[in-house]
Amino acid sequence: MDQVQNKIYDLGERTLKFSKDVRLFVRELPRTVGNIEDGKQVIRSSGSVGANYIEACECLSKKDFLMRVKICRKEAKETIYWLNLVYCEDRQLKERDRLIQECTELMKIFGSIVSKA
Repeated sequence: MDQVQNKIYDLGERTLKFSKDVRLFVRELPRTVGNIEDGKQVIRSSGSVGANYIEACECLSKKDFLMRVKICRKEAKETIYWLNLVYCEDRQLKERDRLIQECTELMKIFGSIVSKA
């Protein structure tokens, strides 16, 4: 049971770190009308990944757990969309790509949880 709890904790910490990293990234984006609106969306969806994971860990039924994990995966996909949409300067492209890669990995993890459950 300890190993399962550690994995849950690690994924919780990972999604929290991801959300914080997205916020730092958005803070440095050029202030355009599009980036302001898209930045709000990417902040919301990246935060929803971790928030829904917390909800999944507190679920009382397997069905509810799976639904929450599916929402985590959906929010991760949406975050990738918004990250691809924001306008970045050349110096920010590497960080955006890193965030997209991390989000893709989270999406695959949540997909794997769903398929194994």
